[in-house]
Amino acid sequence: MDHIGVQKNADGSVTIEVGGRFDFSTHAQFRAAYESDVVRGARIKVDLRKVDYLDSAALGMLLLLREQAGRTTDRIVLQVASKDVLNILKVASFDQLFDLR
Repeated sequence: MDHIGVQKNADGSVTIEVGGRFDFSTHAQFRAAYESDVVRGARIKVDLRKVDYLDSAALGMLLLLREQAGRTTDRIVLQVASKDVLNILKVASFDQLFDLR
């Protein structure tokens, strides 16, 4: 099931959890998540461990998040479990723009 959730963590960081398909159909939800007051100014963890598919629209959304956060690599961590998702991010050189874990 596709979903986007936001959670404030005890350390002051914020986790945006994405599950299922991460594509254009989740654009509005993802944008609302990263533009929320909870996220503003916080270190951001984007939990992609439950993502089973992502496309170029998802890559674009991650770039928009990075722009919103001020383009600082150390403010955003992408948590990835799937080797397929990790490979897509690396082919797109996202390992140079984000902290991939």
